[in-house]
Amino acid sequence: MSPIIYVLTTNGLLFLLSIIFWKFPPKKINNLYGYRTFKAMQNQDIWNSANATFNKNLLMYAGFSFIAAMLLANFTTKELTWQPMVLAILSIIVSIIKTERALSDNFTEEGKRK
Repeated sequence: MSPIIYVLTTNGLLFLLSIIFWKFPPKKINNLYGYRTFKAMQNQDIWNSANATFNKNLLMYAGFSFIAAMLLANFTTKELTWQPMVLAILSIIVSIIKTERALSDNFTEEGKRK
């Protein structure tokens, strides 16, 4: 498989999904679409904050990983195997950690704003 195709199907797809989540965030708490953790689904205020934070972070980090993977695909002399996938997974993990940290900083355990 071509390195460019590989990057487009991993990092490019994640970046496309992050744009969709950013442009069309979920309005109400649901079990199908959005940033769904126990804490994020406590009430509508937390839900809106969690989805806004996660969508912004995912868009930023998925964009960074897409650009980095494209540069790696263009300038590497070896075959790409796991590197683009690691960049995509790190983007998701960092976005989750930053969102959970923002929720902990802004809301109490009972779901009230600090």
